[in-house]
Amino acid sequence: MAKKLWGGRFQTGMHPLLEAYSESISYDRELACVDIRGSRAHAKMLRKVGLLQAKDLAAINKGLTSIAEAIRKGSFTYDPADEDIHMAIEKALIRRIGEPGRKLHTARSRNDQVATDLRLWCREAIDGLDSKIKSLQQALLKTSQKHKDLIMPGYTHLQRAQPILLPQHLLAYIEMLGRDRERLADARKRVNHLPLGSCALAGTTLKIDREFVQKELGFEGLCENSMDAISDRDFCVEVVSAIALLMAHLSRFSEDVILWASAEWGLVKLADEWSTGSSIMPQKRNPDLLELTRGKTGRVYGDLVALLTLLKGLPMTYNRDLQEDKPQVFDAVRTALAATETLAAFMPTLKFNRKAATALLQDGYLEATALAEYLVEKGLPFRRAHETSGQIVRLAEKQSCRLAELPLAQMQKVSELIKQDIYKSLDSANVVGIYKSAGAAGGKEVRKALEKWQKRLQK
Repeated sequence: MAKKLWGGRFQTGMHPLLEAYSESISYDRELACVDIRGSRAHAKMLRKVGLLQAKDLAAINKGLTSIAEAIRKGSFTYDPADEDIHMAIEKALIRRIGEPGRKLHTARSRNDQVATDLRLWCREAIDGLDSKIKSLQQALLKTSQKHKDLIMPGYTHLQRAQPILLPQHLLAYIEMLGRDRERLADARKRVNHLPLGSCALAGTTLKIDREFVQKELGFEGLCENSMDAISDRDFCVEVVSAIALLMAHLSRFSEDVILWASAEWGLVKLADEWSTGSSIMPQKRNPDLLELTRGKTGRVYGDLVALLTLLKGLPMTYNRDLQEDKPQVFDAVRTALAATETLAAFMPTLKFNRKAATALLQDGYLEATALAEYLVEKGLPFRRAHETSGQIVRLAEKQSCRLAELPLAQMQKVSELIKQDIYKSLDSANVVGIYKSAGAAGGKEVRKALEKWQKRLQK
């Protein structure tokens, strides 16, 4: 039992099955670098308050540097018997430097140590993910600018609804991603508080300086209640929740492009390097990247539900159940990082088919709303204008023609308010040019939005 740093009161070792069942080093090694950062700051504080001698601090720093280098090179040995990354690093430190290594754990517990490590890791993950989301926004913006005059149908209920400029559709996702970044930034504020110094649950009788460690590690403040500091993982839930919403947006975008790339739409063509083939059908060009993004979104939802379920029934304070928080957080972050990075690289390769977009505008009477609004401007109440426009649509359906192909005389039989200038409202290119409301899907408003995001994403 001597190999266990906590084993002083035990006479026998752990059962091998329990040892295998309870280890977390197979996945929490992800925390190695932040664990070493936290230990350096903790040791520096212990020296400041007189609980370490200068030579002890020097030895600890040297030992931690050696361990960090071994981890970087891949030569560090992860032994399941060490249970977790914290014990693994501490035992390795003691092997390297002897007695000074046994002093490092003064005034801390694995409870506040892991909570600190996880907050450090989440903070770095948020910063990294924010950068990837921004790159995806920039890729969407460049595609929007490249095709700023491409007119296509906008849809509701998967039915062609009104003509829009393609950039409006892509800008919608830029807006969503902007809110995702805001949510992550907001979660970061609550992540960025230091639990270290709370020890097992009640703090310590030793005179330590938590504010010093807070500043060393760049935290904005302290976790102010020692029991809350070590036992809650609401910050993990917040981060994964924000990621789940991000993945929902990426999944929606993926579904749009899957539809656009189908033969039925024909709006885009996927580049060879972003397509896969069929093992039996030689002609196939499959959008696997987009389908996988939809699928991985479900997995991230699972991560969120698992975290919430993990936390819902825990009594105060620390319980070993919390060991199971990290796989969900790690998985959600890795999935989102991969998805955003890959989609950002994919976006510039999309080839839009202008002829197909024009063909999609021909059917579906997409100008019917513009026709109704034309009548409103002529003084007709909207509900009457809506009814009149519907009657003209029915007339065009009977003649199997487009609205713009109806003779003026036939339309005037439905409403005497209709004049020759109606045909300006029955052309998709004209319609997207005359949208007037703020945030609308054409003309001036789309140009304003492109300029706004160009400035925002340059910061």
